[in-house]
Formats: sequence, C-alpha cells, structure tokens
Amino acid sequence: MTIYFAVIGLVIGLGLGYLIRRMIAVRTINSAEERAHRIIQDAKTKEKELLLNAQQKSIILIEEVKREEVSRRQELKEEQQRLEKRETLFEKKLLELEDKQQSLNSRLAETEQAKQKFIELQSEALARIEKISGLSRDEARRELLTAVEEDAKDDILSRLKKVQDEGAIEVEEKAKRVLASVIQRCATSHAADVMSTTVDLPSDEMKGRIIGKEGRNIKSLEQLTGVEIIVDDTPQAITISGFSPVRRHLAKRALEKLMVDGRIQPTRIEEAVDEAKREMALEMKKNGEEAMYQLGVTGVDPKLVQILGRLKFRTSFGQNVLQHSIEVGTLSGLLAEELGADVVICKKGGLFHDIGKAVDHEIQGSHPELGYQMMKKYGLPEEVAYMSIAHHEDHPKTLEGVIVHTADAISASRPGARRDSLERYIQRLEELEKVATSLPGITKAYAIQAGREVRVFVTPTEVDDLGAVKLAQAVARKIEAELQYPGEIKVNVIRETRVVEYAR
Repeated sequence: MTIYFAVIGLVIGLGLGYLIRRMIAVRTINSAEERAHRIIQDAKTKEKELLLNAQQKSIILIEEVKREEVSRRQELKEEQQRLEKRETLFEKKLLELEDKQQSLNSRLAETEQAKQKFIELQSEALARIEKISGLSRDEARRELLTAVEEDAKDDILSRLKKVQDEGAIEVEEKAKRVLASVIQRCATSHAADVMSTTVDLPSDEMKGRIIGKEGRNIKSLEQLTGVEIIVDDTPQAITISGFSPVRRHLAKRALEKLMVDGRIQPTRIEEAVDEAKREMALEMKKNGEEAMYQLGVTGVDPKLVQILGRLKFRTSFGQNVLQHSIEVGTLSGLLAEELGADVVICKKGGLFHDIGKAVDHEIQGSHPELGYQMMKKYGLPEEVAYMSIAHHEDHPKTLEGVIVHTADAISASRPGARRDSLERYIQRLEELEKVATSLPGITKAYAIQAGREVRVFVTPTEVDDLGAVKLAQAVARKIEAELQYPGEIKVNVIRETRVVEYAR
C-alpha cells in the first residue's frame, strides 16, 4: 500500500510539475511577445518621428536653396545689366574713335596736298633762281661752301693750332707733376752688383785647408757650386768669382759652414752645399714674402712667392731684379692712385712683371712669355698676368698695362740704376752655358774664368771616355758656330763615376 501511494504521489507530482512548467513557459512566451510588440511599436513611433524630422529638414533645405537661387538670379541679372552698360559705352567710344580716325585721315590728306604744293612751289623757285643766276643747285652749293671755307680757313687753322698747343702743354705739365710726385714718394738707392764675393777667413792657414790635398777640396767645391774660387795673397780672405749671384751666395754659405764645422773634405763639402741649398730656398721664400708685405699684396700661391724671392739673386743690366720689381710695384700703385686705375692690379702686375727672369735661364723662351704663362699657371687673373707682356709692348692694351710699362721705364732710367755692359757680359755667359747644355748626355755646365772656360758635366752611364772627347769637340764647334766672343774658350768635360757601398 505504501508503495502504491508513493507511486500515485509521484505521478501526481510529475503531472503538477509539468502543468506548472507549462504555465511558466506560456507566461514567458506571452511576456516575450508583449516585449517584442512594444519594441515594434517603439520602432514604428521612432520611424515616424525620424520621417517627420527628415521632412522638416528637407523642407528647410529646399527653402534655403530657393532663396539662394533667387539671390543668384538677382546677382546674374545685375551683372548682365552692368555688362550691357559697358557694351553700350564701348560702342559709343568705338564710334568716337572712328569719327576721330576719319577726321585725322582727312587732315592727313590735306597735309599731303599742302606738302605737294610746297614741293612744287620750291621746285619752281629753285628753277627761277637757277635761271636767273645761270648756276645749278649743286654748283651754287659748291661755290657757297668754297667761299665760306676760304674766309674761315685761316681762323680755323689758327684756332685749331692754339687748342692743340694749349692741350699739349697742359697734358705735359700734368704728366710732369704726376711723375715728379710719384718719383719723389718712391726714392730708393741703387747699388750695382759686382761679379765677385769675398769670404773672410779666420786665418791664412784656412786657405790651405780649403784648397786641400792636391786641390781636391777646392775642385769639389767649384764643381758642386759652379763658381771659381780665387786664393791669392789677400790676407785672411778668398774671392768667389761667378756671374750668377745664386751660385756665389751658395758657395759663400757652404764655405762658412765648412769653416765653422772644421771638417773640410769632399764628403763634408757635398753635405754643406746641400744644407746651403735648403737654407737658400727658405731665404728665397722669405724674400718673396717680405716683398709682398712691403707692397701689401696678398692671395698669391706660395710656390710663386718662392720664385719671386729668387729674383733677389738675379740682376738686369747690373740692377737687382727683386728691388726693381718692388720699385715698379710701388710706382705702379702710386700712378694708379693718381690716374684712377685699379691699384691692386697695378701693384701685383708691377711686382710680378719680371717673374719670368727667375726661370729664363732654365726654360727656353723670353721672360715676358714665361712670366705670363707662370702667372696663369699659379692662378693669377688675366689682368695681372698680362703685365708681364705689357711692360715690353709699345702700346699696351689696358690703362694698367700703360702704368706698369711707365713704372718699369722710370725704374730702369734712374741715374746709376743699370749698366749696359754688365748685362751684355752676363747674357754672353748665360748663352755659353745654354749652348753647352743643349747637347745630349750633359747634365750641367758652368761658365767660369769670365767666360774663358766652360766646365761640362756629363752622365757617366751615357757617355764613355771616348764619347767625352767627342762631346768636348762637339761643344767647341757649337760654341764657335753660335756665339761671338773675344779670344778663346776652354771646354772642360768632366766624367765622374761614383760607386757607394756600406760596410755593416
């Protein structure tokens, strides 16, 4: 029984649970349908509101567009009215211009008729005059001009001569004043270079040491420097003779070094000469820098400055070329200030106008051309480089060229500045060395004994002993053919072979 009631209760509980669950499900479904219905209703309501808002906004936009359209139509209408007024005004002006053009055409026609009538009357008048005078128009003009010319010829000539004389006198006086002022402001002394240099010795014993055993020391020094060393009875002094100031100065420096050192022998002589060459290179650079500083010139390549310093050891007709160049630069600057020319170009051109003389004994060519090429090579402008050529031209192309040409003439024409015979002597020795070095196999040549002897050094690997004999004969024949000289010239060919090895 108990099981039976339990089963019945379970069945009833299941039935009630099912009913309750169904009721809950139905109620849930109904509630969801109601919510969905409400959502749909809300959506429809919002849709209606959006449609109303959209309609209102569209109505507002349509009204605004209509208003803008009306405004634009009004503006277009006003613009059209303005254009119509302008067109009307243009038509009126065009009509006025046409009327004026017609009036001008009619006046031109009247003027042309009057002109033709005047020409006819003039021709009739000329014909009557020619008929009355018995002369044609050209004949009458010639006779009139001839008469006027005859009457005024004397007056014209006297007036012309007077103007020319006054102008020439005025120009000459002005030129004299300018030149006198410039020369007075640039006063330099002149000391003619001699052809020998004296070296003071501490004692006469030093002469024997300089000569060396069998004269090997003095021979070595003469060969390395290209000068002649004269040892005579002069107490405590020897003389270095040579036409080149560079070689004389080099030999003097080398000798002074040897005397200070005390070791006088061929190897030490070579070292002393090399040291002297290096010192002279520095001295040349210093000389060039001092010359530029003295004139206030800047912006020049250092190599060209060193070449400029070499001019201190170069003479022209007995005048020191570096001193001459400084003087020409100074005079050119002063003249440029007086005449209103370019002072910088004149100073630079005057300072470097003879730069070709520093290398003309080494390179073939005249010193004006060499100077021009050298200045162009080292970056100087054309106006400055042209001064090297201008100072030897009769009619320079530029005002600055005329100034440098004039300054060069002033510097060279000062009393005592130059000596013609000395320059010809130096030129003869230089030509002698050039002729000697023009043959193959020759490394260098030195003219000594005032040009009575030339020492020629050959390359031992290219010229043998027999070749040296033939070369001496060839040099002698070439000198005889190309040079003019007094007396005779001794050709001394030197072939020296050295072999160096070190013992370690």
